[in-house]
Amino acid sequence: MNQPIDPVEFIPFSRPVLGEAEEQAVLEVLRSGWLTTGKVTQAFESEFGAYVNMPFALAVNSATAGLHLALEALGVGPGDLCAVPDYTFTATAEVVRYLGADLVFIDCQPNSPNLDLDRLEEVLSSRKVKVVLPVHLAGEPVDWDRLSALRERFGFKIVEDAAHVFPTAGPRGYYGALGDIGVYSFYANKNMTTGEGGMIVTKSEALARRMKVMRLHGIDRDAFARYTSKAASWEYAVVAPGYKYNMTDIASAIGRVQLTRAQGFWRDRQALVQRYLDRLAGLQDLVLPAWIDDHAWHLFSVLLPSKSDRNTFASELSAAGVGISVHYIPLHRMPYWKERYNLSNADFPMAETRYSRTLSLPLYPALTIDQVDEVCRRFRALLGRP
Repeated sequence: MNQPIDPVEFIPFSRPVLGEAEEQAVLEVLRSGWLTTGKVTQAFESEFGAYVNMPFALAVNSATAGLHLALEALGVGPGDLCAVPDYTFTATAEVVRYLGADLVFIDCQPNSPNLDLDRLEEVLSSRKVKVVLPVHLAGEPVDWDRLSALRERFGFKIVEDAAHVFPTAGPRGYYGALGDIGVYSFYANKNMTTGEGGMIVTKSEALARRMKVMRLHGIDRDAFARYTSKAASWEYAVVAPGYKYNMTDIASAIGRVQLTRAQGFWRDRQALVQRYLDRLAGLQDLVLPAWIDDHAWHLFSVLLPSKSDRNTFASELSAAGVGISVHYIPLHRMPYWKERYNLSNADFPMAETRYSRTLSLPLYPALTIDQVDEVCRRFRALLGRP
């Protein structure tokens, strides 16, 4: 370790892949005279719903907004309890507090970043949980057969945080389209992007109707319908104290093009991951992610050798010209969650172990095989294994 490396080039951690088709789609919207939620967003919703075989799809300005709308539609409020992974980004948990409900945090599995379903079962056996929010973390699918069996036994609702898992499917269908409500993310570093944005999907017409109303101020008619109507365009009714969560046609234009490229992006990610697994194989005590056919590979995260200091190694690899990140700092370490729910590191041994060793390496469709090889060369050199 600590071997000096002269970076030939900086290899960024993530970069969106956008081209002329996305540019042209945005220009068409700009020239149309209609920029906010309109016919382009409606088309995006229809196309995305068809893609994942769901009858109702609602575009929103972030996946966080989508999760909030989902829980509100399910009637989550004060006195309710929701179960969330401890090992996730804070958005999964914060939306529960938006509605005044409380949380129970579930540790991750010994060999996976996903929530431990054994621990979830223990919680369900002793406490009434209204909604479980599983996260397919890094793109690794949650064990849906086991989770479904728990739902049948305990009667909770499922809101899938599918921010990382598009566009993969398993035996039951597309991940994100398996629970009562699923929410996808189109943030800039996701497997497809609209810059900022997300999509909610559900089979329930009633839930879709409620989320659509709450998405835009609780108004019973969307802006496009009001402004393009030839009669009484000014007239509408506020039926609930809603939010401002709609997606613009500008963002949707990008999303429609990205949707057509999603499978290709995924195949590119698979090829890059296979290269990583090949080039990093055999390093003592380095834990690589297991190959899973329906893994979406939003992230490629490794567990460093147990004797390594992750923070030092991360700094050295960054200095060597490799963009890195850490996914994630567990929620029990965050001051708000720790203090409100009196959480301690000892309560989450698997998350603690994973967090202390984890490091995410560059992964995006525009990354080249040569760049992966270079990342691996610099990585191995820092471990003293060129």
